[in-house]
Amino acid sequence: MGVFSYDYETTSPVAPARLFKAFTVEAPKVWPTAAPNAVKSIEVEANPSSGSIVKINFVEGFPFQYMKHQIGGHDENNFSYSYSLIEGGPLGDKLEKISYENKFEATAGGGSICKSSMKFYTAGDNVITEDEIKARIKGSETVYKPIEAYLLANPEACN
Repeated sequence: MGVFSYDYETTSPVAPARLFKAFTVEAPKVWPTAAPNAVKSIEVEANPSSGSIVKINFVEGFPFQYMKHQIGGHDENNFSYSYSLIEGGPLGDKLEKISYENKFEATAGGGSICKSSMKFYTAGDNVITEDEIKARIKGSETVYKPIEAYLLANPEACN
């Protein structure tokens, strides 16, 4: 097994607190509403807390049926959270898991910078290229961008 690290940043016109809520505690409500062409439902084991499993079910016709995340932790004061993708989704035969540490930071204009640090744990002797990582990030935008648009169109959401 190999471990490949990758850091990624993106900006958003949405405030950090709202993005944090949309991607953590309010995700089961927000994601299927904001991204109905991708997310069918989200199932959470009890309250979303460290160690809990979150199953994200995708709509028919999506490249994969589901994926499971294991929550690492949430820090509401710093708008940061961590989790690992442990089953399904883009893992395929090449990856055992992907671990994420995400943080939303405020920008001068009222928006955010999302800083994401990812670790890709490969199965066996497999390697993952930077192009493959970038393709996975681009694929995740099918959920991220609609959620961002939903928050912009619904200023009362995730406050």
